[in-house]
Amino acid sequence: MRSVAHLERKAAALLLLTIALIAGATVYLLYARGAFETTQTLVLTSDDSEGVTVGMDMTFSGFPIGRVSKLELAPDGNVRIVVAVASKDAHWLRESSVFTLVKGLVGGTTIKAYSGMLQDPPLQDGAERPVLRGDATAEIPQIVAMAKDLLNNLSMMTAQDSALGKSMDQIRQLGEKLNGESGAMEVLLGTPENARKTVEMLDRANQLLARMDHVVRRADQQVFDADGVMPQVRQTVQTLNQLLQETRASLKKLDAVLVNAESISANVNDASSDLGQLRNEVESNLRKIEDMLTDLQRKWPFAKGAKEAEVQLP
Repeated sequence: MRSVAHLERKAAALLLLTIALIAGATVYLLYARGAFETTQTLVLTSDDSEGVTVGMDMTFSGFPIGRVSKLELAPDGNVRIVVAVASKDAHWLRESSVFTLVKGLVGGTTIKAYSGMLQDPPLQDGAERPVLRGDATAEIPQIVAMAKDLLNNLSMMTAQDSALGKSMDQIRQLGEKLNGESGAMEVLLGTPENARKTVEMLDRANQLLARMDHVVRRADQQVFDADGVMPQVRQTVQTLNQLLQETRASLKKLDAVLVNAESISANVNDASSDLGQLRNEVESNLRKIEDMLTDLQRKWPFAKGAKEAEVQLP
């Protein structure tokens, strides 16, 4: 084989390059993991740390702002979860922030922070806060029990002698009646006999309506035809109108006669009043004559045997 010039130098250079690449990758990984960032400490206390591991992220609104750096057991038996929070993200944590430790049915355990009042004072370095635990798997027995009760209730509902079964049987009977000869009429009236009577009554009503229609047509012909009652009534009304017009003309003539009679009556009344006055004067003169004759008879006794003079008024 042909010897390679400066083999030892090239090997040493390759080894140094490899070491430099490994060191650079390590430094990059440490940087990416935030090893060179300034952090502040947050201690979360819980009665159980199942599912929590070192290196787990703590999220805020879905973004990781801290990482679990250590787990330790406190003297009172609780678990202390030490979280390293990056200083650039620490402003999201406030004194009123709430921390939860949730273990879901699918996926691992998550630590989340909630800050509802961002205007509250910021959380201090080394602060200790309790964490609220939520274990979805703990509700599985209760869910199974509820599902069992639901299945039992469903089985009771679908039994043959259950209320639902009786209702379905009644619905089936109702469907049979609807598909029967009388149909909905039997359902509404209860029995086939009542349905038959109702149908007969409707037939009779239709016959009666047909007869009434015929009678109405006959009456229409008798009343409104050319030889009916209405044309004759119209002619009678026209005749009455002519008679009324003639009567009105006669009354006008009678009014004129009455006016003349009224003037004649006024003249007769005047003449009657003059005659009454003349009669009164004649009666007065006759009474005076009678008084004079009576006086003469007293003065002439020889005239007692003569016939008494009588004066008669007209």
